[in-house]
Amino acid sequence: MQIKIIGGGLAGSEAAYHLAKLGYEVLLYEMRPTKMTPAHQTADFGELVCSNSLKSSSLENACGILKAEMEEFDSLVMQCAKAHSVPAGQSLSVDREAYAKMLTNIIKSFPNIKIINEEVTKINPDEYTIIATGPLTSDSLAEQIKELFGLADFYFYDAQAPIIYADSIDYNKAYFKSRYDKGSADYLNCPFTKEEFDRFYEALITAEEVPTPDFELKVFEACMPIEVMAKRGPKTLTFGPMKPVGLRTPEGVSPYAVVQLRQDDVAKTMFNIVGFQTHLKFGEQKRVFSMIPGLENVRFAKYGRIHKNTYINAPKILNNTLQTKKFPKIFFAGQLSGVEGYVESFATGIVAALNMDLLIQGKELLAFPPETMIGSLLNYISQPQTEFVPMNANFGIVPSLTDVNKKERKKAYGTRALAKIKEMKDLYDSRRSS
Repeated sequence: MQIKIIGGGLAGSEAAYHLAKLGYEVLLYEMRPTKMTPAHQTADFGELVCSNSLKSSSLENACGILKAEMEEFDSLVMQCAKAHSVPAGQSLSVDREAYAKMLTNIIKSFPNIKIINEEVTKINPDEYTIIATGPLTSDSLAEQIKELFGLADFYFYDAQAPIIYADSIDYNKAYFKSRYDKGSADYLNCPFTKEEFDRFYEALITAEEVPTPDFELKVFEACMPIEVMAKRGPKTLTFGPMKPVGLRTPEGVSPYAVVQLRQDDVAKTMFNIVGFQTHLKFGEQKRVFSMIPGLENVRFAKYGRIHKNTYINAPKILNNTLQTKKFPKIFFAGQLSGVEGYVESFATGIVAALNMDLLIQGKELLAFPPETMIGSLLNYISQPQTEFVPMNANFGIVPSLTDVNKKERKKAYGTRALAKIKEMKDLYDSRRSS
């Protein structure tokens, strides 16, 4: 049986891996490097574009629970991420290049995965297909999706944070520390006085931005450009990405604000400016971000930038199994399906693959319960809404545990979710073998 997967990102790679393991012939279409996107730098599968962080690994964190759920289903992304992790406290962050090369090599090692480097512009509803082209879906394919499903325009803007060279940082000013000294001191902190922050803030909100062709810049809250956030007021920064609480300097001084840097590669040659997604002009990034204490002589490995992301109106199109309502052989996965985030994306790739398998086997598809983090996400994106926007994993979309002490509630969410996900793994195995 032949299955077409369009897109070799996080979701597409997971789907290809799982279906190939099950013995299907997989046609994996990835237009890179024949045609590049505005944000990708390589032709590797599963390239991480915006950040090298897969967020917290704590089972008291929504994204940590989601990662644990996907590990129960043998996630390829988690295998590669753990093999090439870099220090990041309780978060799972990776050496992007090494991680992507491992993932790419594993995909290419399957004899039953045929890789086709060309752009797909037409979809055949009669072919078993998983569309996982991500937020950077080509214009031609986006138009085909709109035509097939009767959609209006769908998009939001996403921004990337700059990456800087470690040897351009002044370590006499920047210092390693974890917040409240909890866990290992993996983040590098650049402290501001009130006067330094005020000068930086004024420069940031008056800096020149890259013009966008659209009349209205619609941004996703979780990836909001730092300059857009700053225009909401200075406290948006000092209570947000520049929060200084728990980050005293080695001399015991409490800074007014702090910019944190996170290691971006195993060799520790590059750092990501955390929370500083931006669409300032490159020259303005150099001018303004050089005002950060410790970055006066900063050199950029990669400037921040903004790009247009696409997503479908999932409630109109999808069941909570990721199967489309109109065309049973077509599934969506990844950020195009209406989830937001790296982990959320590869999670949907796994679900789409498992349900494609069950469909072909003539078995009932898996509808994950809302007590699991993946189930809560799939329920959210498939339920009717007045105005649909992409969603991250979070505790606000899972059934509440009101009978549990508030201090123990997050831990209880994790315990409940992992018990349910094991039940779903057993259910999938039993359906497949029956």
